[in-house]
Amino acid sequence: MRLVIARCSVDYAGRLSAHLPSATRLLLVKADGSVSIHADDRAYKPLNWMSPPCSLKESEEGRVWTVTNKAGEQLIISIEEVLHDSSHELGVDPGLIKDGVEAHLQELLADRMEVLGEGWTLIRREYPTAIGPVDILCRDGEGATVAIEIKRRGEIDGVEQLTRYLELLNRDPLLAPVKGVFAAQEIKPQARVLATDRGIGCVVLDYDGMRGIQDDKLRLF
Repeated sequence: MRLVIARCSVDYAGRLSAHLPSATRLLLVKADGSVSIHADDRAYKPLNWMSPPCSLKESEEGRVWTVTNKAGEQLIISIEEVLHDSSHELGVDPGLIKDGVEAHLQELLADRMEVLGEGWTLIRREYPTAIGPVDILCRDGEGATVAIEIKRRGEIDGVEQLTRYLELLNRDPLLAPVKGVFAAQEIKPQARVLATDRGIGCVVLDYDGMRGIQDDKLRLF
């Protein structure tokens, strides 16, 4: 990962246009090819970003960065002053360790794929990717590949995690196209909106029901 703190302005050219005037910001360039621009607020949310796959070209003097994605959209970062520039090798992240409830939900759902619909079948639990395993890889009733990420509480970071898995899985011609399903006991409204915008389905899991304490139903939205 490369971290650059610089005074810069940013212009986005794509489906819309946007401009960030000159200010001191943090620029993150990750090993997956993504580039994001951060201010000293908003927690983890960047001011602007380019998701992978994309390319970064720097001018000879390093004052202009041009980031281009596969759709031809561009982020143009004009750097006035560099205050810090460092690179760090983070290695492969092991991912979040699931708590007991999440692990049991994964086990229950893998054992009862039919509750998602007729003809759903399991390919593998903990299917490996370069950034960690996706909880369940399966096929729906029409034979399409589906990646399922399971959380006890479904929030935006879980949707982002599944999005990254889908980007990698869809590069495999033996699996693509791969659809996504975000499953949790409770899904926050913001997470549902983000998932819907990205074409990811949402499933509310009834933990007690899946254990046979109540009715054996899932609600698919």
